[in-house]
Amino acid sequence: MEFRRLGASGLKVPVLGFGTATFGGTQYFQALGNVDIQQARRMVDICLEAGVCLFDSADSYSMGLAEEILGEALVGKRDQVLISSKATFPIGDGPNDSGSSRHHILRTVEGSLRRLKTDHIDIYHMHGFDAGTPVEETLRVLDDLISAGKVRYIACSNFSGWHLMKSLAVSERYGFSRYVAHQVNYSLLDREFEWELMPLAVDQGVGTLVWSPLSNGRLSGKFRRGQPLPEVTRLGADADRVDERLYSVVEVLDEIVAETGHSTAQVALNWLLQRHTVSGVILGARTEAQLIDNLGAAGWQLSPDQIARLDKVSHQRRIYPYSHQRFFSHLSDAVVL
Repeated sequence: MEFRRLGASGLKVPVLGFGTATFGGTQYFQALGNVDIQQARRMVDICLEAGVCLFDSADSYSMGLAEEILGEALVGKRDQVLISSKATFPIGDGPNDSGSSRHHILRTVEGSLRRLKTDHIDIYHMHGFDAGTPVEETLRVLDDLISAGKVRYIACSNFSGWHLMKSLAVSERYGFSRYVAHQVNYSLLDREFEWELMPLAVDQGVGTLVWSPLSNGRLSGKFRRGQPLPEVTRLGADADRVDERLYSVVEVLDEIVAETGHSTAQVALNWLLQRHTVSGVILGARTEAQLIDNLGAAGWQLSPDQIARLDKVSHQRRIYPYSHQRFFSHLSDAVVL
């Protein structure tokens, strides 16, 4: 398994990590999966055998149940793994049951540590930006958690460009620990990350961890032109995104599958591993078979020609101001892909 530095930090992470949104399967997360403790233990063992030692969770995944299951599955293995978790999104109905305030973060990190059966979290993300809490308050408490040894590195997720840049500026101004990574939605079908967040990550040394790398299963190989949609899908309200662009991308993926002998999902995941700033891709799986197939995305590389073909077919029309910036390429900060 290849390891890469997480942004400008000294931490090295495997290029493939395992996400636990499928653990537990309560409420919204039923559509993603309902992996129980026995299945989770087996999946953890499969990951470790393949060299995957980064496990990603969140306090809001099935209202803490995903963290509980992961904690049980990692009993006796804590020294072999890196644990990533998150806070900010609601974990209850109370006025302080969400957000990135000192009050909420201090309470929720203790809950996560208890559920995960550990004394520290290796990478702790703010799951989203909290516009109601001063950035200084959030970063100060995160810095305190690092000083206390309860968190090793901090990161963010789902931030806009100005959210992340303001946070980095505040850390620099006050000498707080800075976000070393940004966990983002990125795939062949979801390329908006490249417009602003990727150039920011290059400029500021922020590593990228990718979630939903198969775009809610649209790149799994189950969706093809002229074929009925699968009965079980995670798309939900995004079902209308099964469109002409998806079919065109899948057809090029099929060509490359024939050329490489790798599966559709493996090709789509490998494309991500060749992108600028990507430190790792977080895999999700409902079954052992899905997990084993996805793990085959590492250890090889698409050719430059294959990458160029995928880039072309998955091209996404940019909106303003990014569309306007493209007219002046000699002034643009766009990353050359």
